[in-house]
Amino acid sequence: QVQLVESGGGLVQPGGSLRLSCAGSGSTLDYYAIGWFRQAPGKEREGVSCITLSGLNEGATDYADSVKGRFTLSRDYAKNAVYLQMNSLKPEDTAVYYCGGSTIQASCSVYIDRWYDDWGQGTQVTVST
Repeated sequence: QVQLVESGGGLVQPGGSLRLSCAGSGSTLDYYAIGWFRQAPGKEREGVSCITLSGLNEGATDYADSVKGRFTLSRDYAKNAVYLQMNSLKPEDTAVYYCGGSTIQASCSVYIDRWYDDWGQGTQVTVST
């Protein structure tokens, strides 16, 4: 079973950038899709973005309205990883960010976290002065 590991979190000032990585422990990201979700203290987990990794919609991405135009997903086949580039960060982006892999749904969704059945341990992103 592939394990997912997030990295790249940290402390950044408002307006700054971070790049999060979601890497698989195996030789391939053997999922239909990868989704990024985040959870801030006292709030429910919310979807951020997702990418479909296989099938007719391979490469298709989706983003929550709150991050459109600021966050960008990409995939590195050679490194078996998916990256979330986060620009123009705001204090409200502060949260623990999780990547989830889906082995049960052939397309991605930023709204349905139950489609993702493997999860990493999360990485903290703090946007503050």
